[in-house]
This record gives sequence, structure tokens and C-alpha cells, in this order.
Amino acid sequence: MTNFNYDKVKHGLDREVLVNQMKNQMSDFRFTHCLRVEQVSRDLAVKYGADVDKAGLAGLLHDYAKERSDKEFIDEIKSKHLDPELLNYNNAIWHGIVGAEIIKDELGIADEDVLNAIRRHTVGSTNMTQVDKCVFVADFIEPKRDFPGIEAARKYADKSLDSAVAYELKHSIAHLVDKNREIYPATFDSYNYWISKGEL
Repeated sequence: MTNFNYDKVKHGLDREVLVNQMKNQMSDFRFTHCLRVEQVSRDLAVKYGADVDKAGLAGLLHDYAKERSDKEFIDEIKSKHLDPELLNYNNAIWHGIVGAEIIKDELGIADEDVLNAIRRHTVGSTNMTQVDKCVFVADFIEPKRDFPGIEAARKYADKSLDSAVAYELKHSIAHLVDKNREIYPATFDSYNYWISKGEL
């Protein structure tokens, strides 16, 4: 993997040290997924004129906290006085929104563009930046993803980031409904906003 330099995003950040830290605390499956999302995030950022280094760093770190315990997330929600509604959900939501707080504390990443892209990669947002969209879409379409609809998702990503975001939200909500899963309210807000742009 190319040794990308994220020093412009965070002064003194050594990607090799960061990657080794990730590797030591993640399963191989999660770690290699993060590397792929980093690359696709950067590729999308180049294609659509987003900040390549911010998109890449957020892509690399987006699942940094994914394999943490429920207790750690719950403690973080309470200690940081995050939205108490989060306590009614689980890791699928927490690893983005709450995970960004863990990344800020453990890795010293303070860039809000990077942190917001990590926060928003699970539920989207009505005011997603180009960096946010790159990570959101990259996580969905990275090369090892294989599920019904993946080829359509990749075609939308080729068309525009907005259409890819709308498709992903539509697909994700349909999947959650099919599985009888509760849906975090912000996901509906995101869906309503992006679907109303008429990109699909």
C-alpha cells in the first residue's frame, strides 16, 4: 500500500505508526477493509474534487472503533454527554458517531472535516461535505463488497456522489426494514434529503 502522507491534516502524523496501531487492535478482516476504504475514498476525492488527504484519512480510520465493546461505547456516550438517544441503538450506529470521539482522544485527530466524515459514514447527514460523501460511498463500494445491488451502487458512484449517497441510503433502509431492525432517526432525515435531490 502506498505510504500516503497525512501530515498536512495533522502535523506530525506518521501514517505507518497509525497503521501499525490499527493492525494491533483490529481483526485482519476489519483492518484490510479500512485500507481498501482509504484507497477508494482517495480515488473518489480525486474524481470529484474533494480534499484527497482528508478523505483518505477519514476512510482509513472510519472503522477504528468498530470492534470495541458495547460498554466502552456506552461509557463514552455518558462521559462525553452525547445524545442520550444513542443509548437505544448499537455498534452499527455507535462506531461512527461515538467512534469519532474515541479517535479524537486516542489518536489526537482534531480535524473536524475528518471527524465528521467518520461520524456520518453510518447514517449520513443532510449537510454532507464532499469528504463525507467520499467516505460514505467508499465504505459501501470498496472492492471486496459483494451483495445484491453492489454493481448498481458502483454505477451510481461513477455518475455522481449525490446519486451514490441517495442509492446507498435507500438500499440500507430497505435492508434494515427487511431485517425488522430499528432505524436511527437521522438516517431517515438523510434519506429524505438526498432522495429529494432527484439523482436516482
